[in-house]
Amino acid sequence: MTRVLLTGGSGFIAAHVLDYLLERGHSVVTTVRSQEKADKIKDAHPNVGKDKLDFSIVEDIAQQGAFDKAVVSDPAFEVVIHTASPFHFNVTDVQKDLLDPAIIGTTGILKSIKKSAPSVKRVVITSSFASIIDTSKGGWPEHTYSESDWNPITEEAAKENAANGYRASKTFAERAAWDFVEQENPNFTIATMCPPLVIGPIVHYLNSFDALNTSNQRIRDTIQGKYKDETPAGAPYIFVDVRDLALLHVLAAEAESAANKRFFITAGHFNGNTIVDAIRKNFPEYKDNLPKDSASGGDFPEGGVYKINNKRAEELLGTKWTSLEQSVVDTVKSLKEVGA
Repeated sequence: MTRVLLTGGSGFIAAHVLDYLLERGHSVVTTVRSQEKADKIKDAHPNVGKDKLDFSIVEDIAQQGAFDKAVVSDPAFEVVIHTASPFHFNVTDVQKDLLDPAIIGTTGILKSIKKSAPSVKRVVITSSFASIIDTSKGGWPEHTYSESDWNPITEEAAKENAANGYRASKTFAERAAWDFVEQENPNFTIATMCPPLVIGPIVHYLNSFDALNTSNQRIRDTIQGKYKDETPAGAPYIFVDVRDLALLHVLAAEAESAANKRFFITAGHFNGNTIVDAIRKNFPEYKDNLPKDSASGGDFPEGGVYKINNKRAEELLGTKWTSLEQSVVDTVKSLKEVGA
Protein backbone atom coordinates (compact mmCIF):
# COMPACT_ATOMS: atom_id res chain seq x y z
CA MET A 1 0.00 0.00 0.00
CA THR A 2 1.18 3.48 -0.90
CA ARG A 3 0.00 6.70 0.72
CA VAL A 4 -1.07 9.08 -2.08
CA LEU A 5 -2.07 12.74 -2.19
CA LEU A 6 -4.45 13.37 -5.10
CA THR A 7 -5.22 16.99 -5.95
CA GLY A 8 -8.50 18.16 -7.46
CA GLY A 9 -10.39 15.04 -6.42
CA SER A 10 -13.81 16.18 -7.66
CA GLY A 11 -12.57 16.70 -11.22
CA PHE A 12 -13.46 14.58 -14.23
CA ILE A 13 -10.07 12.85 -14.52
CA ALA A 14 -9.27 12.75 -10.81
CA ALA A 15 -12.53 10.97 -9.95
CA HIS A 16 -11.41 8.04 -12.11
CA VAL A 17 -7.85 8.24 -10.73
CA LEU A 18 -9.30 7.96 -7.23
CA ASP A 19 -11.27 4.84 -8.17
CA TYR A 20 -8.15 3.15 -9.55
CA LEU A 21 -6.05 4.12 -6.52
CA LEU A 22 -8.60 2.61 -4.13
CA GLU A 23 -9.08 -0.44 -6.34
CA ARG A 24 -5.32 -1.07 -6.31
CA GLY A 25 -5.13 -0.84 -2.53
CA HIS A 26 -3.61 2.59 -2.04
CA SER A 27 -4.48 4.97 0.79
CA VAL A 28 -5.59 8.37 -0.52
CA VAL A 29 -6.01 11.91 0.70
CA THR A 30 -7.60 14.09 -1.95
CA THR A 31 -7.77 17.86 -2.04
CA VAL A 32 -11.06 19.60 -2.77
CA ARG A 33 -12.17 23.20 -2.76
CA SER A 34 -14.96 22.79 -0.22
CA GLN A 35 -16.38 20.47 2.41
CA GLU A 36 -19.43 20.02 0.19
CA LYS A 37 -17.27 18.45 -2.53
CA ALA A 38 -15.55 16.25 0.05
CA ASP A 39 -18.92 15.04 1.30
CA LYS A 40 -20.04 14.11 -2.22
CA ILE A 41 -16.92 12.03 -2.81
CA LYS A 42 -17.22 10.40 0.60
CA ASP A 43 -20.88 9.54 -0.04
CA ALA A 44 -19.85 7.91 -3.33
CA HIS A 45 -17.50 5.56 -1.43
CA PRO A 46 -19.59 4.57 1.60
CA ASN A 47 -17.60 1.43 2.36
CA VAL A 48 -14.18 3.10 2.34
CA GLY A 49 -12.83 4.07 5.76
CA LYS A 50 -11.01 7.26 6.73
CA ASP A 51 -7.73 5.34 6.76
CA LYS A 52 -8.17 4.69 3.03
CA LEU A 53 -9.87 7.93 1.92
CA ASP A 54 -9.53 11.31 3.57
CA PHE A 55 -9.72 14.93 2.46
CA SER A 56 -7.85 18.23 2.61
CA ILE A 57 -9.53 21.53 1.76
CA VAL A 58 -7.52 23.73 -0.63
CA GLU A 59 -9.76 26.59 -1.68
CA ASP A 60 -7.45 28.34 -4.14
CA ILE A 61 -4.52 26.51 -5.73
CA ALA A 62 -3.17 29.80 -7.15
CA GLN A 63 -2.31 31.08 -3.67
CA GLN A 64 1.32 30.82 -2.60
CA GLY A 65 1.68 28.03 -0.06
CA ALA A 66 -1.76 26.64 -0.91
CA PHE A 67 -0.57 23.05 -0.50
CA ASP A 68 1.73 23.52 2.51
CA LYS A 69 -0.68 21.81 4.91
CA ALA A 70 -2.09 19.33 2.40
CA VAL A 71 1.27 17.63 1.75
CA VAL A 72 1.78 16.82 5.45
CA SER A 73 0.34 13.47 6.49
CA ASP A 74 0.71 10.71 9.07
CA PRO A 75 1.47 8.20 7.65
CA ALA A 76 3.58 10.22 5.26
CA PHE A 77 2.89 10.51 1.55
CA GLU A 78 5.04 8.62 -0.94
CA VAL A 79 3.25 9.75 -4.10
CA VAL A 80 1.49 12.93 -5.23
CA ILE A 81 -0.82 12.96 -8.27
CA HIS A 82 -1.51 16.55 -9.26
CA THR A 83 -4.57 16.90 -11.50
CA ALA A 84 -5.93 20.22 -10.24
CA SER A 85 -5.84 22.85 -13.00
CA PRO A 86 -8.50 24.84 -14.83
CA PHE A 87 -9.85 23.66 -18.19
CA HIS A 88 -12.56 25.97 -19.43
CA PHE A 89 -12.89 28.98 -21.70
CA ASN A 90 -15.26 31.00 -19.49
CA VAL A 91 -12.57 33.51 -18.63
CA THR A 92 -12.47 37.25 -18.15
CA ASP A 93 -8.77 37.50 -17.28
CA VAL A 94 -6.42 34.95 -18.89
CA GLN A 95 -3.64 35.61 -16.38
CA LYS A 96 -5.84 35.33 -13.31
CA ASP A 97 -8.24 32.64 -14.51
CA LEU A 98 -5.88 30.32 -16.43
CA LEU A 99 -2.17 31.07 -16.25
CA ASP A 100 -1.81 31.71 -12.51
CA PRO A 101 -3.81 28.68 -11.26
CA ALA A 102 -1.96 26.33 -13.61
CA ILE A 103 1.57 27.66 -13.14
CA ILE A 104 1.45 28.66 -9.47
CA GLY A 105 -0.56 25.56 -8.62
CA THR A 106 2.05 23.29 -10.19
CA THR A 107 5.19 25.01 -8.92
CA GLY A 108 3.51 25.65 -5.58
CA ILE A 109 2.82 22.01 -4.86
CA LEU A 110 6.36 21.03 -5.90
CA LYS A 111 7.77 23.64 -3.50
CA SER A 112 5.51 22.41 -0.71
CA ILE A 113 6.54 18.79 -1.29
CA LYS A 114 10.23 19.63 -1.25
CA LYS A 115 9.86 21.71 1.90
CA SER A 116 7.47 19.59 3.95
CA ALA A 117 7.11 16.09 2.46
CA PRO A 118 10.57 14.56 2.04
CA SER A 119 9.05 11.06 1.91
CA VAL A 120 7.47 11.72 -1.50
CA LYS A 121 9.34 9.86 -4.24
CA ARG A 122 7.11 10.38 -7.31
CA VAL A 123 4.91 13.24 -8.49
CA VAL A 124 2.59 12.65 -11.45
CA ILE A 125 1.30 15.81 -13.13
CA THR A 126 -1.65 16.15 -15.50
CA SER A 127 -0.44 18.22 -18.42
CA SER A 128 -1.99 18.23 -21.90
CA PHE A 129 -1.50 17.80 -25.64
CA ALA A 130 -1.90 21.58 -25.47
CA SER A 131 1.73 21.67 -24.28
CA ILE A 132 2.81 19.61 -27.31
CA ILE A 133 0.82 20.92 -30.30
CA ASP A 134 2.01 23.77 -32.51
CA THR A 135 -1.29 25.25 -33.69
CA SER A 136 0.48 27.53 -36.19
CA LYS A 137 1.19 24.41 -38.28
CA GLY A 138 -2.49 23.56 -38.80
CA GLY A 139 -3.16 19.95 -39.80
CA TRP A 140 0.57 19.32 -40.44
CA PRO A 141 -0.01 15.84 -41.97
CA GLU A 142 3.69 15.24 -42.60
CA HIS A 143 4.51 15.53 -38.87
CA THR A 144 4.36 12.89 -36.13
CA TYR A 145 3.74 14.34 -32.67
CA SER A 146 5.50 12.74 -29.70
CA GLU A 147 6.85 13.64 -26.26
CA SER A 148 9.73 15.50 -27.90
CA ASP A 149 7.42 18.26 -29.20
CA TRP A 150 6.71 21.45 -27.27
CA ASN A 151 4.12 24.12 -27.99
CA PRO A 152 6.11 27.27 -28.94
CA ILE A 153 3.42 29.69 -27.69
CA THR A 154 4.65 32.99 -26.20
CA GLU A 155 3.39 34.97 -23.21
CA GLU A 156 2.18 37.67 -25.58
CA ALA A 157 0.16 35.21 -27.67
CA ALA A 158 -1.21 33.60 -24.51
CA LYS A 159 -3.19 36.71 -23.64
CA GLU A 160 -4.85 37.10 -27.05
CA ASN A 161 -7.79 34.82 -26.23
CA ALA A 162 -8.99 32.09 -23.86
CA ALA A 163 -8.02 29.19 -26.14
CA ASN A 164 -4.44 30.47 -26.38
CA GLY A 165 -4.50 31.14 -22.66
CA TYR A 166 -5.45 27.54 -21.90
CA ARG A 167 -2.79 26.07 -24.17
CA ALA A 168 -0.19 28.42 -22.70
CA SER A 169 -1.24 27.59 -19.14
CA LYS A 170 -0.55 23.90 -19.70
CA THR A 171 2.70 24.57 -21.58
CA PHE A 172 4.12 27.02 -19.06
CA ALA A 173 3.05 24.91 -16.07
CA GLU A 174 4.64 21.76 -17.43
CA ARG A 175 7.86 23.56 -18.38
CA ALA A 176 7.95 25.05 -14.89
CA ALA A 177 7.71 21.56 -13.40
CA TRP A 178 10.63 20.26 -15.46
CA ASP A 179 12.65 23.40 -14.65
CA PHE A 180 11.95 22.86 -10.95
CA VAL A 181 13.29 19.30 -11.05
CA GLU A 182 16.39 20.38 -12.94
CA GLN A 183 17.16 23.40 -10.79
CA GLU A 184 16.04 22.25 -7.33
CA ASN A 185 17.15 18.60 -7.50
CA PRO A 186 14.36 17.40 -5.18
CA ASN A 187 14.09 13.96 -3.58
CA PHE A 188 11.27 13.05 -5.96
CA THR A 189 11.03 12.31 -9.66
CA ILE A 190 8.14 13.47 -11.84
CA ALA A 191 6.07 12.06 -14.68
CA THR A 192 3.89 14.32 -16.82
CA MET A 193 0.81 13.09 -18.68
CA CYS A 194 -0.13 14.87 -21.93
CA PRO A 195 -3.60 13.85 -23.16
CA PRO A 196 -5.61 15.48 -25.99
CA LEU A 197 -9.44 15.43 -25.97
CA VAL A 198 -10.53 13.33 -22.99
CA ILE A 199 -13.92 11.66 -23.22
CA GLY A 200 -15.58 8.87 -21.30
CA PRO A 201 -18.13 8.25 -18.57
CA ILE A 202 -18.66 10.69 -15.75
CA VAL A 203 -18.19 9.42 -12.22
CA HIS A 204 -17.97 12.70 -10.38
CA TYR A 205 -21.07 14.40 -9.06
CA LEU A 206 -21.94 17.54 -10.95
CA ASN A 207 -23.55 20.48 -9.19
CA SER A 208 -25.47 20.98 -12.41
CA PHE A 209 -25.55 19.42 -15.86
CA ASP A 210 -24.09 22.68 -17.20
CA ALA A 211 -20.94 21.98 -15.17
CA LEU A 212 -20.07 19.04 -17.42
CA ASN A 213 -16.38 18.79 -18.28
CA THR A 214 -15.46 20.64 -21.47
CA SER A 215 -14.43 17.62 -23.53
CA ASN A 216 -17.71 15.76 -23.04
CA GLN A 217 -19.81 18.83 -23.84
CA ARG A 218 -19.62 18.17 -27.59
CA ILE A 219 -21.12 14.70 -27.09
CA ARG A 220 -23.87 16.14 -24.90
CA ASP A 221 -24.58 18.85 -27.46
CA THR A 222 -24.69 16.26 -30.26
CA ILE A 223 -27.32 14.10 -28.57
CA GLN A 224 -29.30 17.20 -27.61
CA GLY A 225 -29.63 18.19 -31.27
CA LYS A 226 -27.44 21.28 -31.30
CA TYR A 227 -25.49 20.29 -34.42
CA LYS A 228 -28.20 19.36 -36.92
CA ASP A 229 -26.89 21.66 -39.64
CA GLU A 230 -23.17 21.64 -38.95
CA THR A 231 -21.06 18.97 -37.27
CA PRO A 232 -18.07 20.21 -35.22
CA ALA A 233 -14.80 19.33 -36.92
CA GLY A 234 -13.33 17.48 -33.96
CA ALA A 235 -10.11 19.38 -33.31
CA PRO A 236 -7.63 18.34 -31.96
CA TYR A 237 -8.56 15.16 -33.90
CA ILE A 238 -7.04 12.79 -31.32
CA PHE A 239 -8.60 11.47 -28.12
CA VAL A 240 -8.16 9.25 -25.09
CA ASP A 241 -10.70 7.58 -22.83
CA VAL A 242 -10.68 9.05 -19.33
CA ARG A 243 -10.37 5.58 -17.78
CA ASP A 244 -7.20 4.84 -19.76
CA LEU A 245 -5.76 8.21 -18.79
CA ALA A 246 -6.64 7.74 -15.13
CA LEU A 247 -5.10 4.28 -14.97
CA LEU A 248 -1.97 5.60 -16.65
CA HIS A 249 -1.65 8.23 -13.91
CA VAL A 250 -1.65 5.44 -11.35
CA LEU A 251 0.73 3.22 -13.34
CA ALA A 252 3.11 6.17 -13.73
CA ALA A 253 3.01 6.61 -9.96
CA GLU A 254 3.85 2.94 -9.44
CA ALA A 255 6.42 2.23 -12.17
CA GLU A 256 10.12 2.89 -11.72
CA SER A 257 10.42 3.22 -15.50
CA ALA A 258 8.20 6.34 -15.45
CA ALA A 259 10.71 8.39 -13.44
CA ASN A 260 11.29 11.79 -15.06
CA LYS A 261 9.38 10.80 -18.19
CA ARG A 262 6.89 12.75 -20.27
CA PHE A 263 3.99 10.73 -21.68
CA PHE A 264 1.91 11.57 -24.76
CA ILE A 265 -1.38 9.87 -23.88
CA THR A 266 -3.61 9.26 -26.90
CA ALA A 267 -5.53 6.29 -28.27
CA GLY A 268 -5.81 7.54 -31.85
CA HIS A 269 -7.66 9.81 -34.25
CA PHE A 270 -11.30 10.89 -34.44
CA ASN A 271 -13.41 13.62 -35.99
CA GLY A 272 -16.89 14.97 -35.54
CA ASN A 273 -18.37 12.50 -37.99
CA THR A 274 -16.91 9.45 -36.24
CA ILE A 275 -18.52 10.56 -32.97
CA VAL A 276 -21.87 11.03 -34.71
CA ASP A 277 -21.54 7.63 -36.40
CA ALA A 278 -20.89 5.92 -33.06
CA ILE A 279 -23.97 7.55 -31.53
CA ARG A 280 -26.17 6.75 -34.55
CA LYS A 281 -25.08 3.09 -34.52
CA ASN A 282 -25.65 2.52 -30.80
CA PHE A 283 -28.45 4.91 -29.82
CA PRO A 284 -31.27 4.93 -32.38
CA GLU A 285 -33.39 6.97 -29.96
CA TYR A 286 -31.26 10.02 -30.83
CA LYS A 287 -31.52 9.71 -34.62
CA ASP A 288 -33.76 12.79 -34.96
CA ASN A 289 -31.30 14.89 -32.92
CA LEU A 290 -28.20 14.02 -34.92
CA PRO A 291 -26.78 16.06 -37.82
CA LYS A 292 -28.74 15.76 -41.04
CA ASP A 293 -27.26 14.04 -44.08
CA SER A 294 -26.82 17.51 -45.56
CA ALA A 295 -24.95 18.83 -42.50
CA SER A 296 -21.57 20.41 -43.22
CA GLY A 297 -18.32 19.92 -41.32
CA GLY A 298 -17.27 17.01 -39.19
CA ASP A 299 -14.31 15.82 -41.26
CA PHE A 300 -10.54 16.01 -40.94
CA PRO A 301 -8.83 19.14 -42.32
CA GLU A 302 -8.36 19.23 -46.07
CA GLY A 303 -4.95 17.73 -46.76
CA GLY A 304 -5.00 15.52 -43.67
CA VAL A 305 -3.89 15.68 -40.07
CA TYR A 306 -0.74 14.95 -38.06
CA LYS A 307 0.31 11.45 -37.06
CA ILE A 308 0.97 10.30 -33.49
CA ASN A 309 3.62 8.33 -31.63
CA ASN A 310 2.17 6.94 -28.39
CA LYS A 311 4.67 4.10 -27.99
CA ARG A 312 6.20 5.30 -24.72
CA ALA A 313 2.93 4.83 -22.81
CA GLU A 314 2.38 1.47 -24.46
CA GLU A 315 5.89 0.14 -23.88
CA LEU A 316 6.73 1.54 -20.43
CA LEU A 317 3.28 1.37 -18.82
CA GLY A 318 1.68 -1.44 -20.84
CA THR A 319 -1.53 0.37 -21.64
CA LYS A 320 -4.35 -1.02 -23.78
CA TRP A 321 -6.47 1.69 -25.40
CA THR A 322 -10.26 1.91 -25.26
CA SER A 323 -11.74 2.38 -28.74
CA LEU A 324 -13.48 5.60 -29.76
CA GLU A 325 -16.79 3.80 -30.23
CA GLN A 326 -16.69 2.20 -26.79
CA SER A 327 -15.69 5.50 -25.22
CA VAL A 328 -18.55 7.37 -26.93
CA VAL A 329 -21.05 4.65 -25.98
CA ASP A 330 -20.05 4.75 -22.32
CA THR A 331 -20.05 8.54 -22.33
CA VAL A 332 -23.60 8.70 -23.70
CA LYS A 333 -24.79 6.11 -21.19
CA SER A 334 -23.39 8.18 -18.33
CA LEU A 335 -24.91 11.37 -19.75
CA LYS A 336 -28.30 9.69 -19.93
CA GLU A 337 -27.98 8.82 -16.25
CA VAL A 338 -27.60 12.49 -15.35
CA GLY A 339 -30.44 13.67 -17.55
CA ALA A 340 -29.12 14.31 -21.06
